[in-house]
Amino acid sequence: MNPSDAIATRNLMQQRKACTILPTYNNGGTLRDVVERVLTYCSDVIVVNDGCTDNSSEILALFGERITVVDYGRNRGKGYALKQGFKKAKTMGFDYAITIDSDGQHYPEDIPLFVKALEQHPGALIVGSRNLKQENMPGKNSFANKFSNFWFKLQTWIDLPDTQTGYRLYPLKKLPYIFSARYEAELSLLVFSAWRGTDLVPIKVNVFYPKAEERVTHFRPFWDFFRISVLNTILCLVAIVYGWPSRLIHKLFKPKNRLRFFL
Repeated sequence: MNPSDAIATRNLMQQRKACTILPTYNNGGTLRDVVERVLTYCSDVIVVNDGCTDNSSEILALFGERITVVDYGRNRGKGYALKQGFKKAKTMGFDYAITIDSDGQHYPEDIPLFVKALEQHPGALIVGSRNLKQENMPGKNSFANKFSNFWFKLQTWIDLPDTQTGYRLYPLKKLPYIFSARYEAELSLLVFSAWRGTDLVPIKVNVFYPKAEERVTHFRPFWDFFRISVLNTILCLVAIVYGWPSRLIHKLFKPKNRLRFFL
């Protein structure tokens, strides 16, 4: 993207009152590069320091007033970091927030895709969809995403290609309450948004996965998968008494030109 296009994206984000939120925990090796690239496309960047114990605090200090840092001292989990980031964005007067990981997996160069989708679908939750068949994609990630997609469709009647991506654009005024402090919070945000009638719009985004020996992840395979499984069980029960009736009501009363996002 040339400089004029980047400027146009920044201007559109300001017009739409949109910011970017980066939760980070011990990603000092990639953090500076990601923040710099995000600033190319967004002038309002909120970085949530989720209790980093590496050199992340020093890296963030280098940006000075170019970014807003939320720091609460100790590691609380990605869900809690998102909650604090959204809270800060609302107090700063933003209506939308793009969430992007700080580990280098997501490409900030895809931010214009979210802005374009927002222009076409104001008020929607834009969900970045990764290519889960590309080189170096961990096999367990593909399985976990298929597993999550199945339960999500059962709970909401919506078919999304990637329910585990953290690269999203949220309408802050329609944001559901975040119940969990861990990874499963992002899944619950999708489910409750769907139940409340928010349009979910998937867009294709790029993703980078380094070789296994170079990968930095804080996902705990057993415990986090266990927590996600428990959450899915609870959501299926709630879907029967609340989720499905709510979806049906919203589906019946939405304008016809917006029903194409539903199954």
